[in-house]
Amino acid sequence: MSGRISEISRKGCYLDILNTLPVDTALQLRITRDQGSFATMARIIYVQEGIGMGLAFVDPPQDQLQILDSWLAELAI
Repeated sequence: MSGRISEISRKGCYLDILNTLPVDTALQLRITRDQGSFATMARIIYVQEGIGMGLAFVDPPQDQLQILDSWLAELAI
């Protein structure tokens, strides 16, 4: 599945996608940006049918959090 990420933070993000999955579904998430990527397990915490899903990151590895933190720092500028 692929979709567009918005509302990203250290805790989770929103995934704009037409074909949603049920709440509490666990999934492996990979977000790519330019030439980097962030990967972690995630859990669907809410669904807007046909629009998208709210995802909570589940125990992201420290090296992945460093990637995410660098992206968030760029967005804050």
